[in-house]
Amino acid sequence: MELQTSNFQHLQAAHCENGVTTALLRHYGITKITEPLAFGMGSGLFYVQLPFMKVNGGPAISFRTMPGLIFKRTCTALGVPVTRKKFSSHEKAMQELDERVLAGKPTACQVGVFYLTYFPKEYRFHFNAHNLIVVDKKGDDYYISDPIMEGLVTMNSYELERVRFAKGAFAPHGQMYYPGGDQLKEPTNEQMKQGIIKGIKRNCRDMLHIPGSFGGVSGIAYTGRKIKKWKTKLGDEKARSYLAQLVRMQEEIGTGGGGFRFIYGAFLQQAHPYLKTDELFGLSKQFTAAGDKWRDAAIQASGIYKGRLNTQADYDNMGDRLIEISALEKQAFLQLKALMGNLK
Repeated sequence: MELQTSNFQHLQAAHCENGVTTALLRHYGITKITEPLAFGMGSGLFYVQLPFMKVNGGPAISFRTMPGLIFKRTCTALGVPVTRKKFSSHEKAMQELDERVLAGKPTACQVGVFYLTYFPKEYRFHFNAHNLIVVDKKGDDYYISDPIMEGLVTMNSYELERVRFAKGAFAPHGQMYYPGGDQLKEPTNEQMKQGIIKGIKRNCRDMLHIPGSFGGVSGIAYTGRKIKKWKTKLGDEKARSYLAQLVRMQEEIGTGGGGFRFIYGAFLQQAHPYLKTDELFGLSKQFTAAGDKWRDAAIQASGIYKGRLNTQADYDNMGDRLIEISALEKQAFLQLKALMGNLK
């Protein structure tokens, strides 16, 4: 039975923060925004492998910007004020959320994934950068719009409090956020244009010019070179677990690899009506092609960590795939940077 609640329109999306940003802004009056536009204006495409840090016993790899930045940057581009709160008191956090929700004001929360009761067990990891919207409360049940779900789901107060105060890296501390104002003004086409340009320029900076060798397009090649050494350096079991971690971060937590490239390609297409330059279509195809190669790399990695492939040549093949992706994305971002430099 499909859950019914207030006039909130649930949106299923490819990525949680994109979906939360889009659904929340639409609810409060901005209908021009889409998931790809939110992702692009928020400069969501990113890559880093932190060399001296481990997550869940594997390499610390991220395919996304810091949690919260997509929402903040998109709202800033559209002239929308943002309210974001963290809490030390569990009671205060639940009280303030209740006040908003019971007043008919859907509110976003950053939560941990591990204790999300409506998630299948195989998808519950210690990952604290998931986003959802609390849209209503009836009795002790909160009605949740989670962008990766087909429809609304529910959690009781204990369950919601538990994920709002999950422990570990990026602990949310009861974090909730929402746009300022109950009825937002639609942005002008010029606002949309300038927001898109700023988002693209920032993403070019992040992928081309981030300091060090382990971030941006250089970071993708860095990981590729590391993979080639994992079998000899770590041994088969640990090397396979590292590849499993890479695929988990790429495909299962936030659609980071291929999925993000497909969204970015769609963003460039949707930017065309505002920027009016046909070169965006060719660049969109390049990012889509990079997405296909990320998906192919995930299949190669899966073959290794499941034991179907196990030679050094297989690890070399995997590393070479990432080095190739790095070169493709560097070329695409350089072209995109040059295009933005020519726009008035």
